[in-house]
Amino acid sequence: MEKEKQMKSYFTSESVAPGHPDKVADQISDSILDALLEQDPTSRCAAETTVESNLCRVFGEVTTKAHIDEERIIRNKIREIGYTDPTLGFSDESKIEVRLHNQSADIALGVDKDGAGDQGMMFGYATNETSSFMPLALEKARSLIIALDNYRKTKKGSYLRPDGKSQVTVLYENGKAKNIDTIVLSAQHSEEIAIEDLRKDLKENLILATIDNSLITDETKFYINPTGRFVLGGPAADTGLTGRKIIVDTYGGYAHHGGGAFSGKDGTKVDRSASYMARKIAKTIVSSGLFNTCEIQLSYAIGVEEPVSIHVETDRKDYSEESLVAFIRSSFDLTPNGIINALSLRSPIFAGTARYGHFGFPSFPWEKVDMGTVEKLRKTIK
Repeated sequence: MEKEKQMKSYFTSESVAPGHPDKVADQISDSILDALLEQDPTSRCAAETTVESNLCRVFGEVTTKAHIDEERIIRNKIREIGYTDPTLGFSDESKIEVRLHNQSADIALGVDKDGAGDQGMMFGYATNETSSFMPLALEKARSLIIALDNYRKTKKGSYLRPDGKSQVTVLYENGKAKNIDTIVLSAQHSEEIAIEDLRKDLKENLILATIDNSLITDETKFYINPTGRFVLGGPAADTGLTGRKIIVDTYGGYAHHGGGAFSGKDGTKVDRSASYMARKIAKTIVSSGLFNTCEIQLSYAIGVEEPVSIHVETDRKDYSEESLVAFIRSSFDLTPNGIINALSLRSPIFAGTARYGHFGFPSFPWEKVDMGTVEKLRKTIK
């Protein structure tokens, strides 16, 4: 009997270190937001950050009763990320400029009536191919970055610097993940270490210690610092800007993205809050065991409370999308205030999201699934 032909495909996702210039900018913006919310939970904020060689600029719009020391917050965050050596071209001693001003009164008109702070479409996604309900390639790429960040802080990894990137390609057969085809890891390092020693160390003590053995084969390809040198990195080498890592921040390209960035924005900005709620809904639906994947789209009009549309896409076609939408509307408060209250978005919880990603970490409120809601879904969808 002829063996069934295996349909092969590949999917790649990347992740970046907290010291990547764009992630530095994200973390600074969210640290400003958290500081405002800590003093005034009703603060509205849209803070943008740029970082470059020896310079950090923070600008945007805020409405708040809080009085914060922006420069101290920024320097503390840069120091926490690991940029403490001025000779590297960017550090906690670099020049800082802050240009924050009041939010537009015209925008406030809609938000004051509990409406959305802007128009737009937002997406949430979940898959059961990992225990975190996140796509496999992104989860593994991110695990390498977390391991790299932690290894840098050890004595053995003291040659590493804060910047870095990872990339993982997963081989699928007949739609199921089989193994990892390719791993790329680029780590900023000191002058002193030889490239051969760096590659050997990071492969043996980081990559193979982090990635499940079952996913590595004799054919898996490894590219570790493939250019051979990554001494100059961070904002000294590449300008960073808030919101430029939206695919890294979300689902690694497995799902759609509405285009709006998250960091620096308070919960009245549905770019952020509705994306978080869409993730919660998608994860709830997949948690039911009835679906393998789920993507949710929510869309809003500025100044309007309820979403103007809800779209649901799953791997099953033997169900009514209309019934799923009805379940969503009856189970989740999708108004901006409803989302803010349900997900505790007036609390200073955002800086942590900007470090490694906004989804897949159990401590985030939007990752928590209510089993009562799951049971309700099971009774709704036969």
